[in-house]
Amino acid sequence: MMNSNATSSTSGVVGSTDSSSAPRRNSKRPKYSRFTQQELPACKPILTPRWVISAFMLVSIVFIPIGVASLFASRDVVEIVDRYETECIPPASRSDKIKYIQSQDDKTCNRTLTVPKRMKQPIYVYYQLDNFYQNHRRYVKSRSDQQLKYATSETDTSTCKPEDTANGASIVPCGLIAWSLFNDTYSFSHNNQQLAVKKKGISWKSDREHKFGKDVYPKNFQNGTLKGGGYLDSTIPLSDQEDLIVWMRTAALPTFRKLYGKIEVDLEENDVIQVTLKNNYNTYSFNGKKRLVLSTTTWLGGKNDFLGIAYLTVGAFCFFLAMTFTVVYLFKPRPLGDPSYLSWNRNTGGH
Repeated sequence: MMNSNATSSTSGVVGSTDSSSAPRRNSKRPKYSRFTQQELPACKPILTPRWVISAFMLVSIVFIPIGVASLFASRDVVEIVDRYETECIPPASRSDKIKYIQSQDDKTCNRTLTVPKRMKQPIYVYYQLDNFYQNHRRYVKSRSDQQLKYATSETDTSTCKPEDTANGASIVPCGLIAWSLFNDTYSFSHNNQQLAVKKKGISWKSDREHKFGKDVYPKNFQNGTLKGGGYLDSTIPLSDQEDLIVWMRTAALPTFRKLYGKIEVDLEENDVIQVTLKNNYNTYSFNGKKRLVLSTTTWLGGKNDFLGIAYLTVGAFCFFLAMTFTVVYLFKPRPLGDPSYLSWNRNTGGH
């Protein structure tokens, strides 16, 4: 009797064990892992006042000298800027500038520039346009990269509308960007001697070698009823048309400069440069501005005070915070807790 009861009791225990383990085998809970439960050892620094003050002071010590050096480098750049879109229109035609720019009149304009400081070669010649939105979505998309690179893709103009075809034939290069190519020209003279403007190597090497084909030549370009900008020599491949390559790299902002060429002659202080330019490009339809820029460069590039001012601002702000926290820490200290009582420092294995 005792044995049967023991047997039944044992079988009851076994049965209850099986029924309780079955749900575990069918459970959808993920396998336990210290990684998924974020229980791996980790660096958890305690930001004490000394650490915070030291960090802000380190940032200020690094940033302030960089800002000062950047500002000095920017101030060493010699730059001549001449705005000419109004001055190069005859006074009698200034009441209707669009009519004048669209006419067949001679648009030669003479300008005089004076060198403020000694300019060491190379002297970079830029044209600057204001209020020209090259980043407009429709304008940026109106081009065919396949056509620019491969001669076999001459008819690939599906992305170039509205400047895709003219007189029933494909335009090469097609699209609004190429069609609106900047076409003002500049020539310089000093002491009755012509200053040569080097046009070779003004574009990105990667663009010349990988984006514009050596066997792709302009065809049917500017042959529509409406002319956009400059013309291209049909005997020169696109990879050698560097004015076009520079223009096709669209600017992100409505005010931008693009490289026109380089003057490889030193200019002394108070030298007078005579500029003969052709005022052909129509910026008057959208109230745009045109500037001619002559500039030298330094290790930082062209003239740009923004980088130096940004470094100085951040460095000065961090120095101010460091001094403020130091004064607060010295005159009104706050007692810190004992780090040994933090959860990750507790000994969970003992009592």
